[in-house]
Amino acid sequence: MSDVALNVLPIFALIFIGWLLVRTGYLSEALGEGLGEFVFRVAVPVLLFRTIAEADFAGESPLRIWIGYFAGVAFTWTVAHLVATLGFGRDRRIGVLAGVSSAFANTVFIGLPLVSRIVGEEGLVAISVLLSVHLPVMMIAGTILMERAERKDGTREPQRIGTLLLGIGRSLVRNPLVIGLVAGALFHTGGVPLAGPVKVVVDQLAGAAAPAALISIGMALNKYKVGGNAGIALAMTSLKLVLLPGSVYVACRLLGLSPEWTAAMVLCSSVPTGINAWLLANHFGVGHALASSTITMTTALGVFTVSFWAWLLG
Repeated sequence: MSDVALNVLPIFALIFIGWLLVRTGYLSEALGEGLGEFVFRVAVPVLLFRTIAEADFAGESPLRIWIGYFAGVAFTWTVAHLVATLGFGRDRRIGVLAGVSSAFANTVFIGLPLVSRIVGEEGLVAISVLLSVHLPVMMIAGTILMERAERKDGTREPQRIGTLLLGIGRSLVRNPLVIGLVAGALFHTGGVPLAGPVKVVVDQLAGAAAPAALISIGMALNKYKVGGNAGIALAMTSLKLVLLPGSVYVACRLLGLSPEWTAAMVLCSSVPTGINAWLLANHFGVGHALASSTITMTTALGVFTVSFWAWLLG
C-alpha cells in the first residue's frame, strides 16, 4: 500500500498545490488559465506525439482498447441517466449532463500523469490510443444526445444534425491533441526517428506536461463549486469513481487485454470528471451546478478511490 501512496498521493498533492496557490491569492486564476492553455496546446500534444512516434504496440489491437473502455462508459452513462431522470426526477437534459459528468474522465490533465507514473511507457501508449478517439466520441455523443433531449423536451429550437457534426468536425481538426496524435502516427508509420537536438527539445516539453497539467487543473478548481445539487452530484460522483472503472475493468478482462493496458484503461477511467462536462453544460445553458459539483467532489474524493484501484491492479 505504501507503493500505491507513493505513486498516487503526489498526483493529488500537485492538484492541491495548484488549488492553494489560487485560493490564497499567491497566483491569479488567470495565470492558471494560461498554464492550462500551455498544457493543452503545447506540452500534452508534444507528449502524445513522442509517445505515438516511438511506440511499440506489441501486437495489441487498438480496437480492443476502444471497445473495453467505451463499454464501461456506455454502461455508466446509461445508469447515470436513469438515476438522474427516474431516481431524482430530473428532465432529459439533466439526464444527459448526468451521463457526461459520470462517464467523462479527465484523461488529459490527470489521466496521462497518473498512468505515466504508475504503468509507465506502455501505459502511455495505451492511453494515447484511447485519446485518439476519446474526445471525438464523447463530445459527439454528448452533443447529439443533448440535442435529442432538447427536441423531445421542446426547450429550444434544435440544430440540424449535419450542421452539428460539421461544427464538431471543424473543432476536432484544429484540436492540438488530435494534431499531436496524427503527427506522431505519421512519424511512426514513416519510421522517422527522433534524435539529436530535436529529441532533447521534445523530451523536455513532454516532461513538463504532467506536473504543469496537475498544477493547472488545481488552479482551475476554484471556479467549480459545490452548488445546490449535492444529492445528485454525490450519486454521479459515486458512479464516476466506482462504477466506471469497475465496468472498464470487467470489459478489459473479458476482452483479454494485457495487464499493462488494462491497468492504463482502468486508472484512466478512475480519475475525476473532466472539465468538458462543465463546457457542455455551459454550451447548452443547463446543468452548470451539477457538472461543477461533480468535478469538485470527484477531485476531492478521487485520491481515495484512485488509490484503491491502483492497489487492486497491483
